[in-house]
Amino acid sequence: MKITDIKVWLVEGVKYNWTMLKVYTDEGHTGVGESTNWPGSPMVYHATQHAGERIIGLDPMKTDFIWTKLYRDLNWVGPHGVSLCAISGIDMALLDLKAKVLGVPCYDLLGGGYRKEVLLYANYWFIKGGHTPKEYAEQAWKVKESGFTGLKFDPFAHTSYLYGEHLSSSLTLTKETQDLAFNVSKAVRDTVGPDFDIMIETHGLLNLRMAVKMAQRFADLDITWYEEPVGPENVDSLEAVRKRLPGNAPIVVGERHYTRYGIREVLERQLCEIMMPDITRCGGPSEMKRMATMMEAYNVLLAPHNPNGPLSTLASAHVCASVPNFFRQEFMFTDVPWRDEIITSPIKDMVRDGKLHLSEEPGLGVDLIEEEMEKHPGVTKEKEGFYI
Repeated sequence: MKITDIKVWLVEGVKYNWTMLKVYTDEGHTGVGESTNWPGSPMVYHATQHAGERIIGLDPMKTDFIWTKLYRDLNWVGPHGVSLCAISGIDMALLDLKAKVLGVPCYDLLGGGYRKEVLLYANYWFIKGGHTPKEYAEQAWKVKESGFTGLKFDPFAHTSYLYGEHLSSSLTLTKETQDLAFNVSKAVRDTVGPDFDIMIETHGLLNLRMAVKMAQRFADLDITWYEEPVGPENVDSLEAVRKRLPGNAPIVVGERHYTRYGIREVLERQLCEIMMPDITRCGGPSEMKRMATMMEAYNVLLAPHNPNGPLSTLASAHVCASVPNFFRQEFMFTDVPWRDEIITSPIKDMVRDGKLHLSEEPGLGVDLIEEEMEKHPGVTKEKEGFYI
């Protein structure tokens, strides 16, 4: 069997574009994948096309060989970024194709299932109203009422990840915004109760002093984790935060750490309790499985980052099903209606009681619907509240 073609689509998502792809073979077998990342989704789209062209003629069943070849070939332009997004999506599609050929779900190719019900936590649930404790409490209650037992949010209202005039170069907070961040978080905790996981997101947009100061306050709320208290560039800075944080403020990092090579030092220095690699950035499901195995050796839990499209959600869940050290998976509580229209089996039918219930269908269990994706082309011009 040989790969004959790869097709890539840029599809509008709820906050940014999804990059979806399909691999074709000379025997009629196909596989679907996702290489979503942002900002810069047009670059991801073209990188996925280019990487796909490089594997035409290869045997799609040699998934690890193709991963390694692409990683080594494209390493000259950097081991991370758009090239690794392309590798991630292709790896996902090839794993899907191989599992469909063999007639087994993807989690069987990853070692078999420890579970078929994947525990989720809700993100993107606070999307309207003012930045007040009352508004946060009302919307948090809706999350709990829907059956979820965990949620994540950024109480600092970092509404943009792009550096601009509205972002202070000192990455600090006023006394007023410090108090407001704590008060909205307390309102959430009071609303959902003590037996509910609360994850605090910082997006790496606080300086060291402020990250530590706020973590010390949030610890009183029994938070489940404190996410990305510093950026991914400096392991020493992460260690400085870890040493100054109370034990009841666990650190999670990983959405901007890539491949098994990128997490080695964080694990060896025991700087986090949970890691959250993103399957469309870190190297795909094959690499996320390898990363999870490394985490297991250091007693660190896996909680995949997943603010992406539907294939990312499914592929992440298949990895989560296949590892013993799984904690929770991120899930977009609010999404575009066509999330379930571009795939053959709606995700909404799989999510019940805050869990994603995997089937025994071959591969990822779905196919892409081309005509539906083409009804929602990716956004390529500036649009308020959208990251291109």
